[in-house]
Amino acid sequence: MIHINPLTVAKMQQSDSDYIMNDKQQKTLEMIIEALDGKTVVTRKELHNAIISCEDRPIKNGRWIYDAYRVGHGKFELPTLENLSEKPVVSQKVVKGEVSTAATTEVESMIQDVISFIPEVDSNYVRWGNHKDVEAIIKSGIFYPSFITGLSGNGKTFMVEQVCAKLQREMIRVNITIETDEDDLLGGFRLVDGQTVFHKGPVVEAMERGAVLLLDEVDLASNKILCLQPVLEGKGVYLKKINQWIKPADGFNVVATANTKGKGSESGAFVGTNILNEAFLERFAVTIEQGYAPTSTEVKILKGEFERHGVNDDSFINHLVRWAEVIRKTYFDGGVDEIISTRRLVHVAKAYAIFNNREKAVGMCINRFDDDTKESFKDLYDKIDGDDLLVAEDSLENRQALASDISHGVNELDNNMASEVPY
Repeated sequence: MIHINPLTVAKMQQSDSDYIMNDKQQKTLEMIIEALDGKTVVTRKELHNAIISCEDRPIKNGRWIYDAYRVGHGKFELPTLENLSEKPVVSQKVVKGEVSTAATTEVESMIQDVISFIPEVDSNYVRWGNHKDVEAIIKSGIFYPSFITGLSGNGKTFMVEQVCAKLQREMIRVNITIETDEDDLLGGFRLVDGQTVFHKGPVVEAMERGAVLLLDEVDLASNKILCLQPVLEGKGVYLKKINQWIKPADGFNVVATANTKGKGSESGAFVGTNILNEAFLERFAVTIEQGYAPTSTEVKILKGEFERHGVNDDSFINHLVRWAEVIRKTYFDGGVDEIISTRRLVHVAKAYAIFNNREKAVGMCINRFDDDTKESFKDLYDKIDGDDLLVAEDSLENRQALASDISHGVNELDNNMASEVPY
């Protein structure tokens, strides 16, 4: 008997239908069964290793196999090769959110297209910095909650997503706000067809699937985030609303991203960030600090973005990266209050692909800054774009001179404003 997870099928809201396993599914399943060397009852880890070992499998996403053959918590029962001699028929019936016993007959061929939390691989992603460390943590299978902190737009979330994509690991991303509470995270009762039904939250979903839980912008949370204390210990969580204990499946892990270290934003740049509870922060085993990518990496990132949109302009890429580098140095020296992130450089690249005009692309993407900062950034870019020698030589004197130009412009504006204040 092949079991299909009733909750998964119920979400599909399908009427009576029969489905036949397609050729790709059958071939994929055959390869996985062979990799298991005749073993039919396996753990999640054994099944995961078997799927990953079949690199040439026709269907890369293995989510449907987990859902179709789950027979218990972290336990799966697969058919033998002999039982696959004929393509099995999948029969299911959904009635008022519940699945009839007919659903527990054969492999459900539509699951893979309906529910999958494995991120897509981005061919333009460039590995750098902390990628290897994050990959090692997730690949290890050891529960090791990690806190990644760094300024906005430097690729923290994207890195975690692409690590999971490479490892074919499910990732459930939850964007945290000050309004996020236990009901949002662990689950609560919802009104369905006139009846109250308990729906498990994304945290519980990740735990049961053995997925990577990404708590994005976690420093925006209130003290209601403390409902995750037992989750961060890796021991499971008790759902008191339905009197049920949830134990994490093998492979479950937690990664949090934030612009601060949970101590608030002293500069005021990240309004809304809060001082997080020390006991909550202490449950993260490691804190990873991520800065902006080095210039050579950003050149690769922008080249990939240009190629994605059919644009070829290496000179513009070099100017943009050089421009951002000088502004960042001035920012860290205290000369300006704004910064050009890697994400903003990508925005400029897209604008250039749309409008085919350097000045317009840069101008539209720095319009978000106040007038004084915008003019300083624009003047700096004009100097870099007008002098290719600066990019080629990359001398410290030129870098300091350009940084001084920005600082001088800001100081002059401050002095002018001060002189206009009535006493």
